[in-house]
Amino acid sequence: MTDRFETLDGLHAKAWELLGKGVHDASHPCRLPTISTISPDHWPEARTMVLRSADKAAGGLTLHTDLQSTKLASLRVNARIALHVWDAETALQIRLQASVAITSGDPVRALWDKIPDHARQSYGVIPPPGTQIATALDYVKSPDPATFAVLDCRVMQIDLVHLGEDHRRATYSRSDDWAGQWLSP
Repeated sequence: MTDRFETLDGLHAKAWELLGKGVHDASHPCRLPTISTISPDHWPEARTMVLRSADKAAGGLTLHTDLQSTKLASLRVNARIALHVWDAETALQIRLQASVAITSGDPVRALWDKIPDHARQSYGVIPPPGTQIATALDYVKSPDPATFAVLDCRVMQIDLVHLGEDHRRATYSRSDDWAGQWLSP
Protein backbone atom coordinates (compact mmCIF):
# COMPACT_ATOMS: atom_id res chain seq x y z
CA MET A 1 0.00 0.00 0.00
CA THR A 2 1.22 3.49 -0.70
CA ASP A 3 0.41 6.95 0.57
CA ARG A 4 -1.55 7.38 -2.65
CA PHE A 5 -4.36 5.28 -1.25
CA GLU A 6 -3.95 5.74 2.51
CA THR A 7 -4.33 9.51 2.76
CA LEU A 8 -6.94 11.90 1.42
CA ASP A 9 -4.31 14.00 -0.35
CA GLY A 10 -2.62 10.92 -1.79
CA LEU A 11 -5.85 9.45 -3.14
CA HIS A 12 -6.88 12.79 -4.67
CA ALA A 13 -3.47 13.21 -6.32
CA LYS A 14 -3.57 9.65 -7.68
CA ALA A 15 -6.96 10.23 -9.32
CA TRP A 16 -5.70 13.34 -11.12
CA GLU A 17 -2.49 11.52 -12.08
CA LEU A 18 -4.57 8.78 -13.72
CA LEU A 19 -6.79 11.30 -15.51
CA GLY A 20 -3.63 12.95 -16.86
CA LYS A 21 -2.39 9.59 -18.11
CA GLY A 22 -5.68 9.13 -19.92
CA VAL A 23 -5.13 12.37 -21.81
CA HIS A 24 -1.72 11.26 -23.08
CA ASP A 25 -2.02 7.47 -23.35
CA ALA A 26 -4.62 6.12 -25.80
CA SER A 27 -4.57 2.70 -24.08
CA HIS A 28 -5.17 4.00 -20.54
CA PRO A 29 -8.67 3.41 -19.06
CA CYS A 30 -9.02 7.13 -18.25
CA ARG A 31 -8.73 7.94 -21.97
CA LEU A 32 -12.32 6.79 -22.57
CA PRO A 33 -14.50 7.68 -19.59
CA THR A 34 -18.23 7.12 -19.51
CA ILE A 35 -19.99 10.47 -19.55
CA SER A 36 -23.57 10.81 -18.33
CA THR A 37 -26.08 13.57 -18.96
CA ILE A 38 -29.81 13.96 -18.43
CA SER A 39 -31.93 14.21 -21.58
CA PRO A 40 -34.44 17.04 -22.03
CA ASP A 41 -37.17 14.49 -21.19
CA HIS A 42 -35.31 13.58 -17.95
CA TRP A 43 -33.82 10.20 -18.93
CA PRO A 44 -30.22 9.38 -18.01
CA GLU A 45 -27.86 9.10 -20.99
CA ALA A 46 -24.42 7.50 -20.88
CA ARG A 47 -21.78 7.46 -23.59
CA THR A 48 -18.05 6.99 -24.01
CA MET A 49 -16.03 10.07 -24.89
CA VAL A 50 -12.33 10.86 -25.28
CA LEU A 51 -10.77 12.82 -22.43
CA ARG A 52 -8.79 15.68 -24.01
CA SER A 53 -7.37 17.46 -20.96
CA ALA A 54 -7.26 17.15 -17.17
CA ASP A 55 -6.05 20.05 -15.04
CA LYS A 56 -5.85 19.35 -11.30
CA ALA A 57 -4.91 22.95 -10.41
CA ALA A 58 -7.99 24.35 -12.16
CA GLY A 59 -10.18 21.35 -11.33
CA GLY A 60 -11.14 21.04 -14.97
CA LEU A 61 -11.46 18.61 -17.86
CA THR A 62 -12.17 19.03 -21.56
CA LEU A 63 -13.94 16.82 -24.06
CA HIS A 64 -14.65 17.36 -27.76
CA THR A 65 -18.01 16.83 -29.44
CA ASP A 66 -20.10 17.54 -32.51
CA LEU A 67 -22.51 20.45 -32.02
CA GLN A 68 -25.17 18.41 -33.82
CA SER A 69 -25.03 15.50 -31.34
CA THR A 70 -27.99 14.80 -29.10
CA LYS A 71 -25.87 15.30 -25.98
CA LEU A 72 -25.73 19.03 -26.81
CA ALA A 73 -29.52 19.30 -26.54
CA SER A 74 -29.23 17.69 -23.12
CA LEU A 75 -26.41 19.99 -22.02
CA ARG A 76 -28.29 23.09 -23.17
CA VAL A 77 -31.12 22.14 -20.81
CA ASN A 78 -28.91 20.93 -17.95
CA ALA A 79 -25.24 21.87 -18.29
CA ARG A 80 -23.96 19.15 -15.99
CA ILE A 81 -22.22 15.84 -16.52
CA ALA A 82 -21.10 12.87 -14.49
CA LEU A 83 -17.90 11.11 -15.52
CA HIS A 84 -17.00 7.55 -14.55
CA VAL A 85 -13.76 5.59 -14.95
CA TRP A 86 -12.73 2.21 -13.58
CA ASP A 87 -8.98 1.61 -13.53
CA ALA A 88 -8.55 -2.12 -12.90
CA GLU A 89 -4.77 -1.89 -12.54
CA THR A 90 -5.02 0.36 -9.48
CA ALA A 91 -8.49 -0.88 -8.43
CA LEU A 92 -9.71 2.72 -8.40
CA GLN A 93 -13.14 3.98 -9.38
CA ILE A 94 -13.23 7.68 -10.26
CA ARG A 95 -16.55 9.51 -10.37
CA LEU A 96 -16.76 13.24 -11.07
CA GLN A 97 -19.61 15.71 -11.27
CA ALA A 98 -19.00 18.83 -13.34
CA SER A 99 -20.71 21.87 -14.76
CA VAL A 100 -20.16 22.31 -18.49
CA ALA A 101 -19.56 25.31 -20.76
CA ILE A 102 -19.85 24.69 -24.51
CA THR A 103 -17.36 26.54 -26.70
CA SER A 104 -17.38 26.50 -30.51
CA GLY A 105 -16.47 28.64 -33.50
CA ASP A 106 -13.46 30.97 -33.58
CA PRO A 107 -12.39 30.37 -29.94
CA VAL A 108 -11.72 26.68 -30.69
CA ARG A 109 -10.44 26.99 -34.26
CA ALA A 110 -6.80 26.53 -33.18
CA LEU A 111 -7.77 23.19 -31.57
CA TRP A 112 -9.59 22.12 -34.75
CA ASP A 113 -6.49 22.89 -36.80
CA LYS A 114 -4.47 20.43 -34.63
CA ILE A 115 -6.92 17.54 -35.00
CA PRO A 116 -5.70 14.84 -37.42
CA ASP A 117 -7.87 14.22 -40.48
CA HIS A 118 -9.03 10.78 -39.31
CA ALA A 119 -10.34 12.32 -36.06
CA ARG A 120 -12.02 15.22 -37.86
CA GLN A 121 -14.31 12.66 -39.47
CA SER A 122 -16.34 12.63 -36.23
CA TYR A 123 -17.46 16.23 -36.62
CA GLY A 124 -19.93 17.03 -39.40
CA VAL A 125 -21.78 13.78 -40.14
CA ILE A 126 -24.71 14.16 -42.56
CA PRO A 127 -27.43 13.63 -41.49
CA PRO A 128 -26.65 14.75 -37.92
CA PRO A 129 -25.86 12.13 -35.25
CA GLY A 130 -28.96 10.41 -33.90
CA THR A 131 -31.03 10.96 -37.07
CA GLN A 132 -32.90 7.89 -38.31
CA ILE A 133 -31.42 6.46 -41.52
CA ALA A 134 -32.65 3.77 -43.92
CA THR A 135 -29.55 1.56 -43.80
CA ALA A 136 -26.59 1.25 -41.45
CA LEU A 137 -24.23 3.20 -43.72
CA ASP A 138 -26.69 5.76 -45.07
CA TYR A 139 -24.65 8.77 -43.89
CA VAL A 140 -21.71 10.84 -45.12
CA LYS A 141 -18.73 11.98 -43.10
CA SER A 142 -18.12 15.60 -43.97
CA PRO A 143 -15.62 17.17 -41.53
CA ASP A 144 -16.81 20.65 -40.67
CA PRO A 145 -15.14 22.96 -38.15
CA ALA A 146 -18.50 24.70 -37.69
CA THR A 147 -19.80 21.57 -35.90
CA PHE A 148 -16.77 21.16 -33.62
CA ALA A 149 -17.21 22.05 -29.96
CA VAL A 150 -15.22 21.80 -26.74
CA LEU A 151 -16.91 20.90 -23.49
CA ASP A 152 -15.11 22.75 -20.71
CA CYS A 153 -15.96 20.82 -17.55
CA ARG A 154 -15.57 22.51 -14.18
CA VAL A 155 -15.32 19.67 -11.68
CA MET A 156 -17.49 20.31 -8.64
CA GLN A 157 -17.39 16.96 -6.82
CA ILE A 158 -15.12 13.90 -6.89
CA ASP A 159 -15.96 10.50 -5.42
CA LEU A 160 -13.14 7.94 -5.29
CA VAL A 161 -13.38 4.28 -4.29
CA HIS A 162 -10.20 2.21 -3.94
CA LEU A 163 -10.90 -1.52 -3.82
CA GLY A 164 -7.51 -2.67 -2.59
CA GLU A 165 -6.96 -5.11 0.26
CA ASP A 166 -8.69 -2.54 2.48
CA HIS A 167 -11.50 -0.68 0.74
CA ARG A 168 -11.38 3.10 1.01
CA ARG A 169 -13.76 5.77 -0.23
CA ALA A 170 -13.42 9.54 -0.17
CA THR A 171 -15.30 12.53 -1.48
CA TYR A 172 -13.86 15.90 -2.47
CA SER A 173 -15.67 19.15 -3.20
CA ARG A 174 -14.64 22.35 -4.91
CA SER A 175 -16.65 24.18 -2.23
CA ASP A 176 -14.19 23.11 0.50
CA ASP A 177 -11.08 23.52 -1.68
CA TRP A 178 -10.78 19.75 -2.23
CA ALA A 179 -10.02 19.04 1.46
CA GLY A 180 -11.58 15.58 1.22
CA GLN A 181 -13.68 13.48 3.54
CA TRP A 182 -13.53 9.74 4.13
CA LEU A 183 -16.76 7.84 3.49
CA SER A 184 -17.78 4.29 4.24
CA PRO A 185 -17.10 2.30 1.10
